[in-house]
Amino acid sequence: MNRMRGQPCCEKGPATVRQQALAQVAVGFLGRSRIEVNGRLFPFDCSGLARAVYAAQGIDLYDGLGELDAGNGVGRIYGHVLRLGRIHYGPTVHPGDLVFFHNTWDFNRDGSFNDPLTHVGVVETVEPDGTVLFVSQVSAGIERYRMNLRSPDRHRASDGRVLNDYLRRKGFGDSDGIPYLTGQLFAAFGTVITQ
Repeated sequence: MNRMRGQPCCEKGPATVRQQALAQVAVGFLGRSRIEVNGRLFPFDCSGLARAVYAAQGIDLYDGLGELDAGNGVGRIYGHVLRLGRIHYGPTVHPGDLVFFHNTWDFNRDGSFNDPLTHVGVVETVEPDGTVLFVSQVSAGIERYRMNLRSPDRHRASDGRVLNDYLRRKGFGDSDGIPYLTGQLFAAFGTVITQ
């Protein structure tokens, strides 16, 4: 599922004021136990965090469709970006871009590795070696994660730096070859704000 294999990625693109503001809002949520913007409380999950970050810039990532009763909020956000923004695979990534992942958990509970669009984060920056830093809500809370698509199968570089964080928990009965790292589970980037 990784469309980036063999592709050069990622480079930090120049950020507009609004894109940089998105990244700053995301960083401001690190370590918090509530997701709230302008008095509005969002669900404490990855899609709630992405929605809150964009709401700070006046953008509704659910596109006015209301709260989600069932289904996948990440898929709903991806659909919004398809309609009103741009889905891409790099090589240029901007602060404030969304980053989507497949198969981070067994969403449909069928025991198979077949769950598209199960996680989303907000890009903070791209380091000189191509490592993308992003902010997301995970089981431990709101944290900063790393992903390096130049080395998607490596957790650490030879100097000990983290290239790809673990994003999927190892499950009982996982078959051999199940990916767990951010670079292995990457689906796409999404750009909503360009100005």
